[in-house]
Amino acid sequence: MKPGMVPPPPGEESQTVILPPGWQSYLSPQGRRYYVNTTTNETTWERPSSSPGISASPGPHRGSLPPAVNGYHASGTPAHPPEPAHMSLRKSTGDSQVRGPIKGGRGSINCVTFPHPDSMPEQQLLKPTDWSYCDYFWADKKDPQGNGTVAGFELLLQKQLKGKQMQKEMSEFIRERIKIEEEYAKNLAKLSQNSLAAQEEGSLGEAWAQVKKSLADEAEVHLKFSAKLHSEVEKPLMNFRENFKKDMKKCDHHIADLRKQLASRYASVEKARKALTERQKDLEIKTQQLEIKLSNKTEEDIKKARRKSTQAGDDLMRCVDLYNQAQSKWFEEMVTTTLELERLEVERVEMIRQHLCQYTQLRHETDMFNQSTVEPVDQLLRKVDPAKDRELWVREHKTGNIRPVDMEI
Repeated sequence: MKPGMVPPPPGEESQTVILPPGWQSYLSPQGRRYYVNTTTNETTWERPSSSPGISASPGPHRGSLPPAVNGYHASGTPAHPPEPAHMSLRKSTGDSQVRGPIKGGRGSINCVTFPHPDSMPEQQLLKPTDWSYCDYFWADKKDPQGNGTVAGFELLLQKQLKGKQMQKEMSEFIRERIKIEEEYAKNLAKLSQNSLAAQEEGSLGEAWAQVKKSLADEAEVHLKFSAKLHSEVEKPLMNFRENFKKDMKKCDHHIADLRKQLASRYASVEKARKALTERQKDLEIKTQQLEIKLSNKTEEDIKKARRKSTQAGDDLMRCVDLYNQAQSKWFEEMVTTTLELERLEVERVEMIRQHLCQYTQLRHETDMFNQSTVEPVDQLLRKVDPAKDRELWVREHKTGNIRPVDMEI
């Protein structure tokens, strides 16, 4: 048969019909013939006429419907227009709308599916009145060296690790301060026992004895100061540090596992998508062979190819559902965990602020003459504002506030 010439469909006159330029004829999986304009991608059940506005045969529908196999269309590869019921692909979530592949309206960044900003209105923030972690760290960000990307959640972990280091350094500072106070008290007590000028008599002798007694009293004050530093500042900080490290380790490990699972699901989707494209091409080749030469063997091959194409479409649907389930789980855990990290950060800042205040208060009680040296510290502590600090940090480090959406087939 010459190019552009196709056998008539069942029920029509047995004559050779020449298709207009640019049109090709195919069979749907149900054996129904349809036509594709390879230039405009228009599909129709009607046989196109070489005369404008005149159809060669009546048909139920004509329009620009995207060709699809099992509800899926591989871009640039004409397949079959969907027929009622059997060909409709439905998502497991109950969405009955059939959509095309990720193209224009969707995009993937490190295996996470995001809406395209040009095709979807901006999503509402989860906490619109607060610069919360749960709104601004969904996307990944290039590292400063430009060698790769860093997940938004990883930036939050890095900040928390800096906070953990600060807790460690503060604990070491308090520990050293305690040692200094203990050593100072020991030296004062030793000096108060000095026997110099012990033979002095009269009022001068009494004044001198009082000086040495004041040294002993001061030594006692510094011993009490070091003891309170240990019980009221150092010990609570150490307990907080241990709990903080446990919570951090749990969050880090859990989110990392979910992200790995998401990447694995994404790879399965891409593999299934490739397999479906190959099955579609195979079905198209078999269909073209049938048009050239009718035979029982060719018809059997088409049936097999059609079954494989349908199975590949089902496999893709299953993989996409599994991916969307994994992404949904990751999304939920990201919200929960980022809010937990935010809570830990607020607690950490407040914990340190309170114990620095306690340190300065104890310092006041220990040495009233040195109030002027700690007053600036008190003033700065009163100005500590965790919410403002978080806003400034988030503004500088945020990676994107568009949340992920389900992948579509």
